Amino acid sequence: MMKIQDYIPVTKAKAAFLDIIRKIEGSEDAIAITKNGVPEAVLLSMKKFEGLLETLEILSDEKSMKSIRKSIKEAQKDKWVDFDEVFGE
Repeated sequence: MMKIQDYIPVTKAKAAFLDIIRKIEGSEDAIAITKNGVPEAVLLSMKKFEGLLETLEILSDEKSMKSIRKSIKEAQKDKWVDFDEVFGE
């Protein structure tokens, strides 16, 4: 699960916005922006955001999820397929 690395008050975030962007750029960090001590928004790198969107897309695809669930069940039963069997080498 993704964790928040830092909490920054909105007034500080406004003053240090460019520095905050530089801090999260290309990282896995998530920074919460607080208003009156309550988290109201989260800043993520574009890479992390795109990864989250891709995950949501996969999770919302019934066919993909059916395949993933089947694979998990087979793995839990120690049913493994040899690499050569799959790719015919």
